[in-house]
Amino acid sequence: MTYALPPLNALRAFEAAARHLSFKLAAHELHVTPAAVGQQVKALEARLGVQLFERLHKQLILTAAGQAYLPGVSKGFRHIAEATSQLKPSGAVLLQLGVHASFDLRRLDLAAFREAHVEIGLRVLQPAGLHELVEGKVDLLIARSLGHHPGYRCDRVIEGTGPGDWLIAPEGTADCPEIASFRAWLRAVMDEKAQASRPRLVRGVGS
Repeated sequence: MTYALPPLNALRAFEAAARHLSFKLAAHELHVTPAAVGQQVKALEARLGVQLFERLHKQLILTAAGQAYLPGVSKGFRHIAEATSQLKPSGAVLLQLGVHASFDLRRLDLAAFREAHVEIGLRVLQPAGLHELVEGKVDLLIARSLGHHPGYRCDRVIEGTGPGDWLIAPEGTADCPEIASFRAWLRAVMDEKAQASRPRLVRGVGS
């Protein structure tokens, strides 16, 4: 059987915008721009041949067609999410880490993280950048940048000024347990390395 389905990204844009009744909030959830959400919804309406939203001044309202369409679309996404979760090993959460090309992974003992967090399955994609994070190919990213990206939480890997390595995650998922665990672990490792590299003051006899 062949399913006649609209593009998945357009359905995601509609479903998020319909829940929030806001292109801006939907864009924040999906890590895209409000204009991109609006374009996806407009393309979906053209594909279906029906208007799904009334676009009023600073207000978004579902039409009768949109109200009828939303429950089935939301239910479909829930079924996909449930089917996907059943594929994962019990108690395991997959965390996909992107790393920029010039970052030396030997600076991190990722085996130690995996040993300390057996409930988290860590996978690493290198090279990776903001494009992979926006596209959902990675959950968080170690990037070489200035650390200013609207809609994303940016934590400096090592304290300093100017360009540097930053741990970047979407604001919507930045505090989920697996990302929070990796952030805390990374900070502890980097702080330990920084302290070890500082010269120690040696006192002379009689001081």
